[in-house]
Amino acid sequence: MDKNSITGIILIVLIFIGYYQFTKPTQEQLEAQKRYNDSIALVQQLQAKAELVNKKSVSNDSLLLNDTSTVSKLADIYGDFSVVASGKEQFYTLENKLVKLTLSSKGGRIHTAILKNYTDNNNKALTLFKGDESSFGFTLVTKNNRVLNSSDLFFEPVSTVSTDNNGNQSITLRLKTSGVAYIDFVYTLPANDYMLHFDIKANGMNTVMPTGTNSLELKWISKIRQQEKGRKFENRYAYLSYKYVADNVENLSEGKDDNKELTTKVNWIAFKDQFFSSILIADNAFTSTTLTSKMENDSSKYLKTYTANTSVAFDPTGKTTTNFRMYLGPNHYKTLSSYDKELTNNDNKLKLNDLVPLGWGILGWINKFIIIPLFNFFSGFLSNFGIIILLLTIIIKTALFPLTYKSLISSAKMKVLKPEIDELTAKIPLEKTMERQKVSMDVYSKVGVSPMAGCIPALLQMPFLIALFNFFPAAIELRHQSFLWATDLSTYDSIWSWETNIPLISTYFGNHISLFCVLFTAATIFSTKMNMDAQSGGAEQMPGMKWMMYLMPLIFMVLFNSYASGLSYYYLVSTLITLIQTFAIRATIDEKKLLAQLHAKRNNNSKKPAKKSSFLERLEKMQQEQQKALKNKR
Repeated sequence: MDKNSITGIILIVLIFIGYYQFTKPTQEQLEAQKRYNDSIALVQQLQAKAELVNKKSVSNDSLLLNDTSTVSKLADIYGDFSVVASGKEQFYTLENKLVKLTLSSKGGRIHTAILKNYTDNNNKALTLFKGDESSFGFTLVTKNNRVLNSSDLFFEPVSTVSTDNNGNQSITLRLKTSGVAYIDFVYTLPANDYMLHFDIKANGMNTVMPTGTNSLELKWISKIRQQEKGRKFENRYAYLSYKYVADNVENLSEGKDDNKELTTKVNWIAFKDQFFSSILIADNAFTSTTLTSKMENDSSKYLKTYTANTSVAFDPTGKTTTNFRMYLGPNHYKTLSSYDKELTNNDNKLKLNDLVPLGWGILGWINKFIIIPLFNFFSGFLSNFGIIILLLTIIIKTALFPLTYKSLISSAKMKVLKPEIDELTAKIPLEKTMERQKVSMDVYSKVGVSPMAGCIPALLQMPFLIALFNFFPAAIELRHQSFLWATDLSTYDSIWSWETNIPLISTYFGNHISLFCVLFTAATIFSTKMNMDAQSGGAEQMPGMKWMMYLMPLIFMVLFNSYASGLSYYYLVSTLITLIQTFAIRATIDEKKLLAQLHAKRNNNSKKPAKKSSFLERLEKMQQEQQKALKNKR
C-alpha cells in the first residue's frame, strides 16, 4: 500500500471519529431520553395497576400511595405535576338544546360531542367524535426540562357544573401542581348556541415553567366519521380549512393526503365534514401552524384524519387569559353567518360561512342573495323540501322566462329561413365552407337575425344552473329529508344497487342507479331531440355534432348518479318547465307570418345603406385571407 492510500485511510478514520464526537448526544440529552423511556414504562405500569384496581374494586389512589417507589418515580418524571400524573377518569356534562358535551378529567378535554337536533344513519343523535377519535392537548415544559402533555394529566373540577340566570352552563377543570401554582380550563356553553367558550387561566405558573415562557404548543387530532350514505361524494366536501388573520379562508386538498406549514397568523382552524364542523377559534390568533390531512381507507368508518400543531399566546403569571371559542355544529350558512352580524370591519370577521361551498364570484352571489333567501323563506312555512325545490324552480324559471322566450323566437326565425338558406348553399361546393357560411350570414344580416341571439340568453342562464350545482350538495337543510321515493335529498336516491365491484363503472358511476338522475337524463335527451328537430327541420346535417348533443346527457348521468338527489330533482323539474314553455311559445308562433315579417324587414333594409355586422366583417376577412393563402400555394 502506497503512502497516499495510507494517508487517505487515516483521513477517513479521523473524519468518522470527528463526526461521532460532534453528533453524539450530550449527557443532558441522554438523561432526558432516559426520563422519557421511564415515563412510558411507568404509564404502562399505571395502566396495568388501574385495570387491577377496577377488577378488585380497590381505590386507585390508595394503591399508588402505598407504593412508595411509584410515588418516587412519579416525582422524578413529572416533577411539579406528579400529583396529577395518575388518577381515575371522571366525566362532566355541559348541555343545552343544541349540543351535549362530555368533558373528561383526563386531559381536561372534550371527550364526546353530540348534536341533539341531527341524526346519524341509525336515527340516533349525531356524534361528531367520541373518546380516542379526538385528541386535544398542550405541551407543558417545567424549569427542570420535563416535557409533558396536558392530555396525559388529570384535572379536577373546582366545583360542579353551574348554570347562570341566562341558562349558560360552565365548569372549571383545574390542573394542580405540588405547590400553589395551577392551570384552569374554563368551559362555558351558552344556553342556545353551538359556540363553546374555552379559556385557559394560569396562577403562579411562572414558578413552575421556564423563564420567558409566553406560549403553549397545541396538538389537536381528530378522526372524521363517515356520516352520510355516499362515501365518495361526502369525501369531496370534507377537508381541513383555516383562515388567516385579516385574510381569506383556504383549504387543504380534499382528494389526497396533504399538509401545509403556515408562517402567517391564523384566526381559526376547522375540521370539516360535508355537513358538520369542529372549529377552533383563537381570539389572539395561532402562530407557527402545521396542518395535516390524511385519507383513510374506503373500508374504514372514518373519512380522514386531521392534525393541527400550532402555538398560542400564554401568560404563566395569570395576568392575561388565553381565550378560545369552539364551534361544534352544522355547516349551516345562516348559523355560521350570525357570528359576524355584529361586526362592521370585514378584516375582523370570522367568515365561518365560507365553510359552506357556494361557489366563487357571481355564483356565490346568486346563492347568497337569491337562492338562500328564497330557500329560507319557503322553509319558514313549508316542511316538504320537495315542494320547496319545486317552488324555487318555478320562481327561477319565471324570472328567466324573457331570456328563454328570446332564445326560442331566435330559433324559430332560423328555422323558417333554413329552406331559403339550403337552396342558396346548394349551389356552392361543400369544400368552400367559408363561402357557404358567408351566404348564410348575408341572409341573416338582411332580415336582422343574429345566430348568436339564441345562444346569449342560454349563456346568461348558465350561472343559475352552476350556482345551484354548488348549492344543493352544501344545503344541510336537505339532509335526511325525504320526497317521493328519495329518502334523503342530500344524497343519491338509489332504486337498484349491487355489491359486485365492476371496473370503471363502479369507479365513475357507482354501484347503484338513481331514479331522479335517470329521469333528468331522459328529459334532457327528449329536449335535445326536440330542439335539434326544430332548428334543422329533421335534416341529417352535421351527424357528428348531433350525436355529441345526445352524448352529453349520458355524460351528465354518469356524473350526477352519485350526487344529491335534490340536485337531480331540480334539474328534472327545470327541464320539464322549459319543455312546457317551449311547447307553449311554439304553439303561438305562426311560421308563415313570421317568414313574411322577415321578408318585409329585408325589403325595408334593402332600401337603406348596407351595414355589415362585425361578425360578418370578420367572416369576410377570414375568407379573403383563406383565398389569398390558396393562391400562394398555387
